[in-house]
Amino acid sequence: MPLDVSRIKGLCFDVDGTLNDTDDQWVQRFGRILRPVRALLPGRDENRFARECLMAAETPANFFYRLADDLHLDDDLLKILNRRSSHSLRRSTGYLIIPGILETLERLSKLYPMAVVSARDERTTLAFLDQYGLTGRFVCVVTSQTCEYTKPYPHPVLYAAQQMGLPPENCLMIGDTTVDIKAGRRAGGQTAGVLCGFGREKELRVAGADVILQTTCHIEQVLLS
Repeated sequence: MPLDVSRIKGLCFDVDGTLNDTDDQWVQRFGRILRPVRALLPGRDENRFARECLMAAETPANFFYRLADDLHLDDDLLKILNRRSSHSLRRSTGYLIIPGILETLERLSKLYPMAVVSARDERTTLAFLDQYGLTGRFVCVVTSQTCEYTKPYPHPVLYAAQQMGLPPENCLMIGDTTVDIKAGRRAGGQTAGVLCGFGREKELRVAGADVILQTTCHIEQVLLS
């Protein structure tokens, strides 16, 4: 079904691969690990091989996270991820951001209430937003710890809609993975899949994305056209 722009009154943004240029960070890290065996890789290009591996791993990673949620093991999983992400944050010089997204969010925030709906933990989500002065742009920040269940369940999108004072059917969930698309659709909203993260166009379409965009910044053109 094509996107019905007239219904959209509020915007929900994923973080990793949607606002935060996470894939490039992981490609660089994985590429450094692969560098000693570069001669054994296809095309002898460690970064290209790293990107292909990480793209292939995205869907299984989401599956196992959802399984942990179903088995009520997500709190234990989050404790592990929080320790790892905090350690990475201390070693990192900072987060990368999708090119052009700062200007896009500034303009959109004058037209729509906006929310962050992320499966990240609260600490690193806020660290990313604070680094770029984005926290004040959003009505609320929903993380993996906000609701009883995280994406792909609808709970985080429903919570964000409530905080923005909107029915969920008037919200647009914007993200780069099938987890984002499924959460938005299950909440009754519309969805936009972006290709600036690890998500692939085919799987995003199969999940039910109403529109596919090359980058998150292109949502502005769609909404204002």
